Amino acid sequence: MKFSLFVHMERADPAIPHRRLFDELEELALMAEDGGFETVWIGEHHAMEFTIAPNPFIQLAHLAARTSRIRLGTGNVVAPFWHPLRLAGEAAMTDVASNGRLDLGIARGAYVFEYERMLPGLDALQAGQRMREIIPALKRLWEGDYAHEGAFWSFPVSTASPKPVQKGGVPIWVAARDPASHDFAVAQGCNVQVTPLAAGDGEVVNLMARFDAAVAGHPEIPRPQIMLLQHAYVADSEAEAEAITDELSYFYAMFGAWFANKRPIRQAIMDPLTPDERAALPNCAPEVIRRNLVIGQPDEVIARLKGYEALGFDQFSLWIDGGRDHARKKKALDLFIRHVMPAFG
Repeated sequence: MKFSLFVHMERADPAIPHRRLFDELEELALMAEDGGFETVWIGEHHAMEFTIAPNPFIQLAHLAARTSRIRLGTGNVVAPFWHPLRLAGEAAMTDVASNGRLDLGIARGAYVFEYERMLPGLDALQAGQRMREIIPALKRLWEGDYAHEGAFWSFPVSTASPKPVQKGGVPIWVAARDPASHDFAVAQGCNVQVTPLAAGDGEVVNLMARFDAAVAGHPEIPRPQIMLLQHAYVADSEAEAEAITDELSYFYAMFGAWFANKRPIRQAIMDPLTPDERAALPNCAPEVIRRNLVIGQPDEVIARLKGYEALGFDQFSLWIDGGRDHARKKKALDLFIRHVMPAFG
């Protein structure tokens, strides 16, 4: 099982300069490359300081000039917000800039907050339909001389310019949860990304079962790769593990608040939750977070990840975000590289 890093710029304090966050993201990416990670993933988000990445290709192109080996992935671009020609061209240009190291993760998006601002009237169903339309169009545009007449986009004969460095186009990863999404991804020959969020290992097993069913349903398609995205933190003491757990408990409570899209937002920062509001969210309680996420000292983390490897996951993406300061992210990443990764050869 290979390892990758899922990382964003994030802040809740407007006094922290964005430039500092940009430099800190680069430092984490360089640590990941030096530590032997396969890929660094950066997603797309708009008008929120919770995750800052209005166009992940910009950060990835910057990292392409600072790195030499690690692959660079969008985790993910939000399909409905892109025209197929623009996405095909920008992805290909980033592949050129990185000399063939781009992976293109694509999702339908999830935040109603973003739908309201980027494409008013969009809902999750239509977003999924747009994703299903854009993926085959991207592949044809990278081949060239392709005209498209679809439900959401139409254009005359066109070719992506530039074309990707990678033969056959940029590898595509589809964010999948329900069985239909897994089936679509596998049928298209795309790799699959899954995340249980904080639902626990039962959901991890369910997600792999959906992928396996999709693979079995398409014996004509070579088995794609599947990646598990999950928070994992190595602690050097039980006290530190408890502190990390409390931070991630609050992170997931805020994560849910962004999805609910009801709290006041000022300067792209959501008002903090009160202790009473946190207490009213049992799914985010510290004891639930500690049980469901991968938090602990090295042996505990290794054992959990060995279980995921045994299920058949090809890649584990270490979700480093969570409202922690940069120094503590660096420490956690260093501990993961030194104490966990060697157990996986």
